[in-house]
Amino acid sequence: MSFEFEIIATDGNARAGILHTPHGDIPTPVFAPVGTLASVKTVPPRDLKDEVNASLILANTYHLHLRPGEGIVQKMGGLHEFMQWDGPILTDSGGFQVFSLTDINEIDDDGVTFRSHLDGSIQRLTPESSMKIQEALGADVIMAFDECPTPTDRHAVEASLDRTHRWLERCRIAHPSDNTQALFGIVQGGIFEDLRTKSAKFVTGLDLAGYAIGGLAVGETKQEQYKALDFTLPLMPHNKPRYLMGVGDPDDLCEGIQRGVDIFDCVIPTRIARHGAALTADGRINMRRAIFKDDPRPIMEGTGIYTENFSRAYIRHLVVTKELLGHYLLSLHNINFLIQHVNNMRQAIIEGCLSDYTGTFLARYSAN
Repeated sequence: MSFEFEIIATDGNARAGILHTPHGDIPTPVFAPVGTLASVKTVPPRDLKDEVNASLILANTYHLHLRPGEGIVQKMGGLHEFMQWDGPILTDSGGFQVFSLTDINEIDDDGVTFRSHLDGSIQRLTPESSMKIQEALGADVIMAFDECPTPTDRHAVEASLDRTHRWLERCRIAHPSDNTQALFGIVQGGIFEDLRTKSAKFVTGLDLAGYAIGGLAVGETKQEQYKALDFTLPLMPHNKPRYLMGVGDPDDLCEGIQRGVDIFDCVIPTRIARHGAALTADGRINMRRAIFKDDPRPIMEGTGIYTENFSRAYIRHLVVTKELLGHYLLSLHNINFLIQHVNNMRQAIIEGCLSDYTGTFLARYSAN
């Protein structure tokens, strides 16, 4: 039941690898669809596996703790059995949601007291309780509990960094030692090189199963994000998986992979689907546009997934009339687009031509 990460090819700073887990292998780089409440919105696990070949799904500790509760999930056999997904699952710690969704009553060295965004009830989350919740949920990869301040606010980032590091030490102590779950630490530090350096030195010094870069794609510019990756990734171990949290725009995937990121997750494919948008190599398409009302073409040719059976005219009709089938077909398409985009880059790394692929993709994507 052990975890192992192997790198099978490199191209510059980019790596193609395999993360071995108790529920199967994860070819990296990888994009993980987000199933916040143990469900990737509108897309059943069967289609995630058989249609788009997803190899990793993310679920959310904060939301599942509030409902249905980790005790229910554990009673039902853990997340894999509960949601009928037999592949690897990653759970985040709940920290980001605590700091972004709730009214914070108190942040102290022990943890965070906050009001639930559902019913206003007083809740408490600590490093130990986050580990306990994630253990009950039963994910393969679990995240340390951290504080995620605004990345461009140096005072806030500085004030939170030592607390995040102390919480990581406590997570490591509370983490079960039976090797059925891999604990990842999170490097914080905002957009500031000295703070990222300080955090990376501390977090990687604990010799964990993997390491994440947190606190990006939450308010900074893309150029600030890329610059932060430039000075953070060289500080992270070469032989451990690197996870960039909450990033999934097609251009950001190119930039992250070229710099050495292995794992990504994002709500983008399902969120924009609910607003009637499709991801393509020519940029996002707003399927509400009247230009598509009699367009017989599929969203994209050659995807090989169920969505390709339907015309743009039909999908536009579903979106305009707010039929749920439209959400499903667009979500399936968007998730497939990002997974295939990352798979293409993985193959390009193996073949030693990543810069050719990303150069061609970015020129076309940004032009449209």
